[in-house]
Amino acid sequence: MLFRSAGAEWVHVVDLDAAAGKGNNRVVVQRIARAVSAKVQTGGGVRSLDDAQQLADAGVSRVVMGSAAVRDPDLVSTVAKVIDVAVGLDHRNGEVATDGWLRGSSLTLSAAVGQYPSASAFIVTDISRDGMLAGPDIEGLRELLSITGVPVIASGGVAELSDLRELRDVRVAAGDDVRTLAGVIVGKAIYEGRFDVRDALKALRA
Repeated sequence: MLFRSAGAEWVHVVDLDAAAGKGNNRVVVQRIARAVSAKVQTGGGVRSLDDAQQLADAGVSRVVMGSAAVRDPDLVSTVAKVIDVAVGLDHRNGEVATDGWLRGSSLTLSAAVGQYPSASAFIVTDISRDGMLAGPDIEGLRELLSITGVPVIASGGVAELSDLRELRDVRVAAGDDVRTLAGVIVGKAIYEGRFDVRDALKALRA
């Protein structure tokens, strides 16, 4: 796979059919997981322990739980006994949204990060920026880093290599530690040819 040959350590896969409740593409996810040496993280329709177990058996390294995690935080702890869980926190103006961004949850980002002690990461998506190539929410991500020690992965808004450099340089002092972002998910900018994976990794590692 091109992503892995370019040096990517993780491949992020979203099963849109499963997310919409219209079947799933787990066979495809399994093929990806078995074909690449990179770790595979996948989300979309992970609503139960059985869903997570199927993906673990398929070779996935980490599942992403969004709406199900918001509705039942304890489910994350249960699933985390089987496979690492990244909690997807898609938000609009700081309010976490569910059901494909259609519904508000009355749960704020700052409150949400305290509800998942078993989460291996938070994937934070600013809905207003996702797919819009409008740049990432640097200040919002910095604020989140200041209140949680769980790794934070940025998602949404990246349009240029300069955006990646800004994300790379986000740092927050927390006692004797300095917290930085654990990663960034990029989709549209790569598929539109604004930059490739190799250049993105160079920008992040410089």
